[in-house]
Parts: sequence; structure tokens; C-alpha cells
Amino acid sequence: MYIQERGRSLRNASMIVDVLHIVVGILIVTLAVISFLNPEDHMFLFPAIFFLAGALNMVNGIYKIRLSGREKKKKAAGMAVLMFGVLLIALTVISAVSIWWG
Repeated sequence: MYIQERGRSLRNASMIVDVLHIVVGILIVTLAVISFLNPEDHMFLFPAIFFLAGALNMVNGIYKIRLSGREKKKKAAGMAVLMFGVLLIALTVISAVSIWWG
């Protein structure tokens, strides 16, 4: 019974991650198109794009780490994705500071 419940939760988590990828991906592309059509008027969208990309990478990294179990290579790949997410969040802060107070 425990194995079946764990299998269902992994399927639910996989579906949630897939839906999140689709929704955030569409949102990032839309914001990027809007911001590149007129960058001077839409500079405030760049931190939002970086934040969404960072959040998506962090969710993906955490999902990979939790899914890896005892496999060190998969856990290392998840940690790398998580690190890129953290770097994108840092880029969000740098971008926001340079746009809003620069």
C-alpha cells in the first residue's frame, strides 16, 4: 500500500511540474516578446522574467533531487539545476536594483 501511495504522489508531482513548466514557459515567452518590442518602456519586465526562470529552475532542481533517490549523478544534476536557479534569482535582484535605482 505504501508503494502505491508513493507512486501516486510521484505521478501527481510530475504532473504539477509539467503544468508549471507549460504555464511559466508561456508567461516567460510572452513577457520576453513584450519587453523586446519596446525595451525602454518595459524594462521592469526583465527582473520578472529572470525571477520566473529562476523559480522554474529551482522547482525543477528540487524535483530532480527528490526523484534521484541514492543515485549520486542524478542528485548532482539536480544540484546543478538548483544552483542555476539561485544564480537567476541573484540576477533578478541585480537587474531590479540597476533598473529601479539606477
